[in-house]
Amino acid sequence: MRSMSVRFIVGVMIMGIGVPIGASPSNAQSIAEKAEACAGCHGLDGKPTDKIIPVIWGQQLGYLYIQLRDFKRGDRKNEIMQPIASALEKQEMLDMADYFSKKPWPDLGEPRASKEVSDRALSANRSVGCTGCHLDHFQGDGTVPRLAGMSREYLTKTITDFRTGARANNPGMSGLMLATSPDDLAALAEYLAGL
Repeated sequence: MRSMSVRFIVGVMIMGIGVPIGASPSNAQSIAEKAEACAGCHGLDGKPTDKIIPVIWGQQLGYLYIQLRDFKRGDRKNEIMQPIASALEKQEMLDMADYFSKKPWPDLGEPRASKEVSDRALSANRSVGCTGCHLDHFQGDGTVPRLAGMSREYLTKTITDFRTGARANNPGMSGLMLATSPDDLAALAEYLAGL
């Protein structure tokens, strides 16, 4: 955990948190320079340094903004992200979300799920209706996140957090995760990671 704290402090120093993006060049960094601090956890090439950290490159703009807003408001808890987001103004959050949404989605090299796992995941999807919001290829749209190609570890952690209430910024997801069997959820995580 110590390395996460050090990365956070370095990231805050690099980002110049709290300095308006539109401020004069002498005392403000460009959005690209501020975003470099995010690479400490989310990866220089969009591949997170830890598999339980989400991919933000190529993620939906609206979703990225809402997550930053929720971290700032305390609706979503994370000891690293809350202090960072709480120092950002709305326009900075929108600019960061826009910047990362335009990056190419990285290939994490997750293996494709077996036919058996894929069949179970697709059957679970028909029951749960994931594609009703996340769309046919799990690419998401607007404020709904892309799930395809996210790491299995991150997906599993997120599912668990929704089930336990540790992540409470989307009560509908908590209800869906509780209504789905753990085996079906594990199959979904493995299937989605391999897309």
